[in-house]
Amino acid sequence: MNEENQNQGEVVELEEEIKTGNEGIQISNDVVAVIAGVAVAEVPGVAGMAGGFAGGITEVLSGKKNLAKGIKVEVAETQAKIDVNIIVEYGSRIPDVAFEIQNRVKKAVESMTGLKVEEVNVHVQGVNTDTAKEEVKQEEVVAEETVEE
Repeated sequence: MNEENQNQGEVVELEEEIKTGNEGIQISNDVVAVIAGVAVAEVPGVAGMAGGFAGGITEVLSGKKNLAKGIKVEVAETQAKIDVNIIVEYGSRIPDVAFEIQNRVKKAVESMTGLKVEEVNVHVQGVNTDTAKEEVKQEEVVAEETVEE
């Protein structure tokens, strides 16, 4: 009986902790942007992030990959609005990629920060056609090997 009371006590404490929310905790926009950037990078069909000119120079000079590149975040008290600028891979179905980005970003940011994500806006800035060119080259090589045999 004591064990049951202790277990129930722990559950009650946890519920109280959840109710208090993020009082007194401030999460930087940059932190939210990095969390969103990592979530976007894991989505199949995303070739890269479309960032500004300054972000590209910083990446080259520092030698570090900027995980927040192409992401704009607005954080209010308990809410966040996120804009994601991406480049998709050629052949990917853009609505599916965008929907997956919205789901993964929302889930990651809400679970890690406790903020309520109001919007995840996906802006497709371009299409990476390098993968299409590589596929054509591979097909040409296979065709040449077949002809030689």
